[in-house]
Amino acid sequence: MGEEVRRDNRGVTTTPPILTTALDRLIGQAIQRAGGWIGFDRFMALALYAPGLGYYANASRKFGHLPSSGSDFVTAPELTPLFGQTLAVQVGEALERSGTDEVWEFGAGSGALALQLLDTLGERIVRYRIVDLSGTLRERQQATLAVHAPKVEWLSALPETMQGVVVGNEVLDAMPVHLLARVGGRWFERGVVHGANGGWAWEDRPTTLRPPIEIDGEHDYLTEIHPQAKAFVATLADRLKKGAAFFLDYGFPESEYYHPQRHMGTVMCHQAHRADDNPLVDVGAKDVTAHVDFTGIALAAQDAGLHVLGYTSQGRFLINCGLLTLSDQASVAQRTLAGHLVHEHEMGELFKVIGLAAGEPWEPIGFAAGDRSHTL
Repeated sequence: MGEEVRRDNRGVTTTPPILTTALDRLIGQAIQRAGGWIGFDRFMALALYAPGLGYYANASRKFGHLPSSGSDFVTAPELTPLFGQTLAVQVGEALERSGTDEVWEFGAGSGALALQLLDTLGERIVRYRIVDLSGTLRERQQATLAVHAPKVEWLSALPETMQGVVVGNEVLDAMPVHLLARVGGRWFERGVVHGANGGWAWEDRPTTLRPPIEIDGEHDYLTEIHPQAKAFVATLADRLKKGAAFFLDYGFPESEYYHPQRHMGTVMCHQAHRADDNPLVDVGAKDVTAHVDFTGIALAAQDAGLHVLGYTSQGRFLINCGLLTLSDQASVAQRTLAGHLVHEHEMGELFKVIGLAAGEPWEPIGFAAGDRSHTL
């Protein structure tokens, strides 16, 4: 088994709680079958997507404005309908430029974004297809989209071929990641084992895996790599015969993601509108995410035959698409909420947007000013 180091992501030995839930037992069985250790990517997949038990597969409420609603976080479409109405400008342009009439949404959450796009674009969307692994979220989406029911279809997997405009808001950050730790100058993969006193603990094992670029310095360093997100983009490129894709998420280009000072990684959890960095507790009861390496996404797309249409901050993208004009016609309360989408100290700078195209590229309105593709 080689040398092993057991510590949490702060270098401190952990003592998580005793196993009590069905999800804990399922994870325990997976660890036992794997010989006593699983990579964090496998742990994250079970924590989020284990059928009926994982965070996105159970019946708990996820999306809402306040903790009092029983929710854990708010996303842009739940914050204000101006988000979807503005994104619809880009989606509509992409439908026209690609000569398609279908929209595909991955991970549609509460269905709020789908409703906003369908309401805004109307007959320009002939079919709206949602790819979502969560049965409970699907039920909520069906209720939200009842007025558009004849146009909406749900799938649990990608078809062999597809065309249209793909949208994904906060989807890539929920794809399982590998954790890599440089400790004492050596690289390890950080995984999960049974804790000495029950629950889960971290355990590092030597690995040949490495970040995509060299990390300057000799200091201990924790980070992630994203093979599943890259594989998803490659599969999408293979299946999307005509159209475009737009992904909005929090993340960085490679040079920022793997900056020597970002030595604690980006894995975060969200529960009751509070953030923490310990995914080993309250498993299945909170969201687990990692920031997106947008350089990796762009390269995976290009390698698979897609064109990168642009990359910029969410704030700049939404302004390019006319958010400020739409806000002028909205209530004061809605204008205030829209400000959260574009202000640099809130979602405007942390969140980024990347556009991809199958077929001939064009210059989308969302990247007309402030395109940062050169930073990827």
